[in-house]
Amino acid sequence: MRRLWAVVLAAGLGAAVVSGCAPTLETEGRHAVYAPPSAVPPPTLRPPIAPRAPLISSFANLAGWAEEDHVAALAAFQSGCIVSQDPAMRSACSRARALGAVDEKGARVFFETNFRPAPAAHSGVLTGYFAPEYPARSTPDADFSAAVRPHPADMTVLPSGQGDVPGRKLVRQVGDEGESWVYPDRAGIELIPPVEALAYMRPEDLFFLQIQGSGILDMPDGRRMRAVYAGDNGRPFVPLASAMVRRGLLSAEQASATSIRTWLRQHRADAQSVMDLNPRYVFFSLQVDDGTDPAGASGVRLTAGRSVAVDPAYHAYGELCWIDAVAPVLAGAPKTYRRLVLALDTGSAIKGQARADLYLGRGDMAGLEAGRVRHTLTLVRLIPIGSTELGYGGHEAIPASGGG
Repeated sequence: MRRLWAVVLAAGLGAAVVSGCAPTLETEGRHAVYAPPSAVPPPTLRPPIAPRAPLISSFANLAGWAEEDHVAALAAFQSGCIVSQDPAMRSACSRARALGAVDEKGARVFFETNFRPAPAAHSGVLTGYFAPEYPARSTPDADFSAAVRPHPADMTVLPSGQGDVPGRKLVRQVGDEGESWVYPDRAGIELIPPVEALAYMRPEDLFFLQIQGSGILDMPDGRRMRAVYAGDNGRPFVPLASAMVRRGLLSAEQASATSIRTWLRQHRADAQSVMDLNPRYVFFSLQVDDGTDPAGASGVRLTAGRSVAVDPAYHAYGELCWIDAVAPVLAGAPKTYRRLVLALDTGSAIKGQARADLYLGRGDMAGLEAGRVRHTLTLVRLIPIGSTELGYGGHEAIPASGGG
């Protein structure tokens, strides 16, 4: 929304949570933490790798295909498919938009006659993210003590590739004499008095807002403002769930976004030192909330339950996928997620070929669901008829290598 760059906080236990990019503390957005289109480089698919993913000859092989709501899936596709740069996908997009509203049979026939499934070779991980809504204040008090900071005037970003880690941007703090050094981590930034704070939030709420990458702030006077990603300090995202379990602060079954947020609120004296384990810090700008879902990194508005954040190194924006997610890790989660989704977002923690973060909407109910999503994922790419034999634009359909 990241794109909204949001991502969720599902627990990072065992395998590999997104915000975000949502809410397990294992991902960061968004989704969703997600950034505006200008902050995200155009997706670049990696060269083909072996072995090739086998093609499925029939949609009947997709578990749950007959039970899918194809009408809802077609509406989401019609809304977001225009972002694709693949000629064959754009042709399918034009045909879909020309259909307008159709019944269940017509929607299903559209997908079955315009696409063919090409599954990944291995399973990965599905998490969830959402657009949070939090109370905020214009001035600080004992409860609302965390400043929502704008993009700092003393921050400069060097082009990707000039830092110590290949592919990671180098963010530096510039001094009065023009000298510069690596921008401070979360703990260091918190020591700097806020200048022109946009708003004030509860510390644990701001932490989660930064993981999601954007959200809605509810002011006492009735104003609703959208906090939008405006930059970050360039530090890597470090999930809290695993660390809190290792420290005995939460059990593995408790390491959901809701439980983590509750613990931080109930242990204010110790919460900052725990949050400081994640050195990444996100800055925001404020806009008037228009009541709609946020846009993803692709620049297209997300559709709740039908948009995913993916790794743009392996998936193009506008790509159509079937997700088959089973075996949830966290208590209270739905047993399966099986549906058509569109790749419209990315996030800093969404890495890998079979890694996806499902956008689930706005508000507390969406957040509750997103915080419980951590499932084993089979990610099936749907290749438009008329594309190359193996994948989009001459690229091979890339098999997955496991969790992100």
